[in-house]
Amino acid sequence: MKKTFIISLSIIALIIVSIIIYWNLPIEITRKSDIKNGNGIIENIENYRKNSYKLPEVNDWQTLEQLGLQKDDSSKPVYNKDEAGNYELIYDDGLGGSYLLWNSTERKWTIDQPKIK
Repeated sequence: MKKTFIISLSIIALIIVSIIIYWNLPIEITRKSDIKNGNGIIENIENYRKNSYKLPEVNDWQTLEQLGLQKDDSSKPVYNKDEAGNYELIYDDGLGGSYLLWNSTERKWTIDQPKIK
């Protein structure tokens, strides 16, 4: 009985420690596939901007799909832009908290709230 209790307690402690370690890993590890996919889309958007001298429109789904974005697909990021020529890619996990976000002014992936509305 005592041995079973110690083993059960050890397993619970191991699970808790594992969860804490996972939460503290850098986003480059925990969201690696999302970032890799997002970097491809960023490259496509930058090539589009270079060739057409403007950013794609938020509601131009024909162009956005060619760049790697998809309407109503939660595995793909949401694209937003402002009038100043800045844009963001936002992975919306549907939980309403902080999001995996890439902002063209900061030029890095972060866990944050969108800055462009």
